Amino acid sequence: MKLLKLVASAVALCAVFSVQARTFDEIKKDGKILIATEGQFAPFNFFNGTTLTGFEVDLAELVAKKMGVTIQWKTLGFDALLTGLRQDRWDLVIASHGITDERAKAVTFTEPHYCSGGMIIAMDPAIRTAKDLAGKVVAVQTGTSYLENVQKVSAIKEMKNFPTDVDARSALNSKRVDAWVTDRFVAKAVVDKNPTAGFKLGDMLFIERIAAAVAKGNQSLAQGWSKALAETMADGSYTQLSKKYFNEDVRCN
Repeated sequence: MKLLKLVASAVALCAVFSVQARTFDEIKKDGKILIATEGQFAPFNFFNGTTLTGFEVDLAELVAKKMGVTIQWKTLGFDALLTGLRQDRWDLVIASHGITDERAKAVTFTEPHYCSGGMIIAMDPAIRTAKDLAGKVVAVQTGTSYLENVQKVSAIKEMKNFPTDVDARSALNSKRVDAWVTDRFVAKAVVDKNPTAGFKLGDMLFIERIAAAVAKGNQSLAQGWSKALAETMADGSYTQLSKKYFNEDVRCN
């Protein structure tokens, strides 16, 4: 009996590791694409009550329509998104991932859907630049490019990382940290929605291109997505959506 259980377990394990990322043709044939996002990064992907929404969510719906498929959404912690993609648990991730050399070793990126970067936010107006972070405690979200770039600022006193960007913001709001580094559009939205909170926008710490990601080597899906994305940019629907959320066109120049 134990031998049979061991054999069954081995077969199951082989089945897990034999799963392959679905090609664009396979997804079109199925008619559905499984996309994962965080759902806690307004205004890009977040819940309005029980409804998943945001710039990236709405954009993905436009792109999927161009591809001729419907989306099945999955939301989970940011740090687990690319890991699940490498395990072929979903077809694509769209969650404001900046394109980095390290990430590109593990996944294949599509063409970028916006350009942004990390902005410094503080309660103290004297904290605006990278030099001003010297001797300061800085909040960032775990697993993000903000964390990677804050680590490069050698003069900081301490970097505190949090499970979500909202947690990092709360740490600044409660003055447990001196500064917070996040996406510039997130930063602007937070200041606009909380005019009396005392948040002060600083300089950009770095600039990056943001893209969706697919399993490493899944070029057919990456190309299919990128082609459909280009079509939304060409027909005016991307510009309309971008201006709805940001009052500007946020595509990469």
